[in-house]
Amino acid sequence: METQRAYSPVGASNLPFHKQVMAGALAGLCEVLCMYPLDVVKTRFQLQTAAEARYSSVLGTFRDIIKTEGFSKLYRGIASPIMAEAPKRAMKFSMNEQYKKLFTNASGQLSGPGHVAAGGCAGMTEALVNCPFELVKVRMQARSNAGLYKNTWHAARSVIQTEGALTLYRGFGSMLWRNGVWNGAYFGIIQQVKRLLPVWSSERGQLATNFTAGTISGLIATMLNTPFDVVKSRIQNTLPGQPRRYTYTLPALATVAREEGFAALYKGFVPKVLRLAPGGGIMLVAFDFFARIL
Repeated sequence: METQRAYSPVGASNLPFHKQVMAGALAGLCEVLCMYPLDVVKTRFQLQTAAEARYSSVLGTFRDIIKTEGFSKLYRGIASPIMAEAPKRAMKFSMNEQYKKLFTNASGQLSGPGHVAAGGCAGMTEALVNCPFELVKVRMQARSNAGLYKNTWHAARSVIQTEGALTLYRGFGSMLWRNGVWNGAYFGIIQQVKRLLPVWSSERGQLATNFTAGTISGLIATMLNTPFDVVKSRIQNTLPGQPRRYTYTLPALATVAREEGFAALYKGFVPKVLRLAPGGGIMLVAFDFFARIL
């Protein structure tokens, strides 16, 4: 082991911007291919209101979907995040590197709050790219929309034709909150966790440390941003002709908490954290791995 130093993906800050983009894209693709079924389960929980009680556990939801809809429905809508994954993860990791330069102090050091600010800004920038893909994904994942859309392309065309292109950015405010909070916490907490972990001389040991730091950071970040994710899903799944019960982020949070209780703001937390905690580790390890290669 050697003395702990502040975290930075191996060689990432020295990579040209286009290679940072490539490393981030490949890292995100690895994560979505591994963890997508949990995202479907998470969305089903988030869209379930107090009057519904179909889904009560992660394993039960998996069994229900497979039994009543077929195994393939665990991957329904995956085309949208696959198409989005490259640009959005590329945006997150590469812009995080750029924002870190912006928040570096005069002595060339990046403080803990600087890491949080850089990550938060990177996450909000990512929302610009990801919001349309996220809306289409939620529409595809919702059980209530079964039979409404043939596939991802049909869903996107239907939204544009029947609701207008701007509908693709419905829920954008909630995504700014969700992404800003998650990424700010994720990239900021990594620094603190890494200081508590040893740095190994072997590459395998270093990858294990990175995975552990990414997983812990992903867990805490998910605890902080889940309420914004719940209202984001509900706002985005409001279809034409349905009452707009959820409009803006803060009023939507208040509505859910008032009508269903505060715990409802954490619907889908278990599948979400099961995805994003190890997913955060996967992304960090994959980003470091591809950064080394590039």
